[in-house]
Amino acid sequence: MDIAVDTVTEIILRLRAVEVKEGPTDPDSGSNAIDDGATDILTSGTDDATEEEVRAMIGALNDDERADLLALVYVGRGDMEAEEWKDAVRFARERESVGEGAARELLGTPNAADLLAEGMANLGITPDLPQA
Repeated sequence: MDIAVDTVTEIILRLRAVEVKEGPTDPDSGSNAIDDGATDILTSGTDDATEEEVRAMIGALNDDERADLLALVYVGRGDMEAEEWKDAVRFARERESVGEGAARELLGTPNAADLLAEGMANLGITPDLPQA
């Protein structure tokens, strides 16, 4: 694998932070969180940079690292087996070359963080992650 385990671990943690959020539950809220029952605590807002940070992290990776990241998702999802790692990486490169975009694919895949962790586990790699 060309991508560092620590890098994948950091992306997993940031993706989990994005995945637990929901859309605005009280879009017109301007009141004190205590007064409105804290309904907006896990909602995404304009001041939330988590998704932006994930995009920036993935954008800063080189082509080999982005291909590995996507390949981990494919192995974690069961699209390919761990023994097919080279094929998974090749497929990821093809998807990148047709403009799919690793950040868009990861952010658009439900439970992408869990799939990355599962992909690593399938390859026999144990990231240092807190329990989900």
